[in-house]
Amino acid sequence: MKILVTGKSGLIGSNLLERLLKDGYDAIGTSTKDGDLRDSDYCLEVTKGVDVIFHCAANTSGAHVMQNSPLSHVTPNVIMNANLMEACYVNKVKKFIFMSSSVVYSYTAENPNKEDEFTFGDIYKSYYAVGWMKRYTEHLCEMYSTFLNPSMQCIVLRPANIYGPGDKYDERSHVLPATIMKVVNREKPLVVWGDGEDVRDFIYIDDFVDSCIEVMNKVNEYTIYNVGSGKGTTVNEILHHCQTIENHLVTPVYDETKPSMIPIRLLDVSKIKEEIGWEAKTSIKDGLRKTIEWYKEQLC
Repeated sequence: MKILVTGKSGLIGSNLLERLLKDGYDAIGTSTKDGDLRDSDYCLEVTKGVDVIFHCAANTSGAHVMQNSPLSHVTPNVIMNANLMEACYVNKVKKFIFMSSSVVYSYTAENPNKEDEFTFGDIYKSYYAVGWMKRYTEHLCEMYSTFLNPSMQCIVLRPANIYGPGDKYDERSHVLPATIMKVVNREKPLVVWGDGEDVRDFIYIDDFVDSCIEVMNKVNEYTIYNVGSGKGTTVNEILHHCQTIENHLVTPVYDETKPSMIPIRLLDVSKIKEEIGWEAKTSIKDGLRKTIEWYKEQLC
């Protein structure tokens, strides 16, 4: 079985490819340095002879870019996703595993969000563009899996906020790596966007990689899984844990003029636990400690 991981330089792709190779799988990866997945010819070339694809590649960024340039997430991703899926179908790839997102859920959906709720209601305004892009690709997955003959097996994963070694630590960072940077770098003032009370489900990258491999080996039909810890944590709690680990207990300054995006987003992860027996193992404190250790090693 030959496996292709797109986005091999990103948080998910790099850790997933490393784990697959460590476990003895015949796996390769691709990134923008190898070729452009918006090019249909390159997609056809890179998917030849592949049995399973983990599609981790995406044009992503943090709250600031989503707020100011929302369309930067739409066109490149739609073209890439459509071209790659068509190439996979032409080359008879057996299994296509798509990394979607919890932004597909409506702001009216009841927390924690269940997999079958994503079509009910509209998406948060701040995530409107990227949310509909992900929804569109999920519908493509369903089409290739259920409406074509022969079909291509597609599985959709909707991860919570993934964090850990290999993430972006710059001005484009999401809230958790941005918080780690500020604390480890001893920033003064330590500025928090919003009021710090936004609630998220955070999942450590090793746990998410475990779920990917479990899904690859155990799931043989079209389905959608939420993948998270099943627990909510506020930005203020993340900040407190980081400050405690680093012994940097300073009073933060809250900038409520900056976008905080979604007040609360939690995932119901009972389906993946019940159907394939997977659940996250790493606590938020342990995951943060490991991530901070890794980040500090990169600074040396």
